[in-house]
Amino acid sequence: MKVAIMQPYFFPYIGYFQLINSVDEFIVYDNIQYTKKGWINRNRMLENGKDSIFSIPLKHDSDYLNVDDRFLSDDWNKWREKLLNRVNSAYKKSPYFEEGYNLFEICVQNKNYNLFQFIFTSLIATCKYLGIKTPLLISSCVNIDHSLRSRDKVVALCKSRNANTYINPIGGMELYKREDFKKEGIDLFFCKAKPFEYPQFKNNFVPWLSILDVIMFNSQEKIKGYLNNYELL
Repeated sequence: MKVAIMQPYFFPYIGYFQLINSVDEFIVYDNIQYTKKGWINRNRMLENGKDSIFSIPLKHDSDYLNVDDRFLSDDWNKWREKLLNRVNSAYKKSPYFEEGYNLFEICVQNKNYNLFQFIFTSLIATCKYLGIKTPLLISSCVNIDHSLRSRDKVVALCKSRNANTYINPIGGMELYKREDFKKEGIDLFFCKAKPFEYPQFKNNFVPWLSILDVIMFNSQEKIKGYLNNYELL
């Protein structure tokens, strides 16, 4: 059993979905502290040939709350229309605009303003569009001691799911050591996305944008190939 565990991200880059595709179960943290400067509720898309940040505005609240305790802004209805207009303007001439825009619109029309549920639902919808069949689990629903932190929590989650392999994004190489996991009977690997390019209108290619960008410019069949374009280290 191979497991990966990640924070929730709104329309993250393709490496996130490669990670989901590489495992038997994917656990999404809901009971983890929201990081203000992170990428949980924002990402990058292509606007006028350059990368541009898009985000989901949140209700003002304590920076120490967990992701599942945060909510979208009360004026999200107004911001949602602005975001949809931005996406429409940026990608309306892309070859797969209708498919990409429809998916994005369905996700942002979600009536649940809880940040975690809003993102989790969008991840499920995007995985379905991409043909990824890996089950997505919510971390707080896994029976462990949730006061654990960092590596100890990861190990507990893996053991609870009877996982003998844990796959982490490549950025975790500085955080986790194979020997520490081996002592717990778990093999540790790191998923590294391989560089690739596709036409983005007539612009110079801008890599690692939101999965939304990949969807706008590529067929579902083509994206399935990209999902396997990674290596395990």
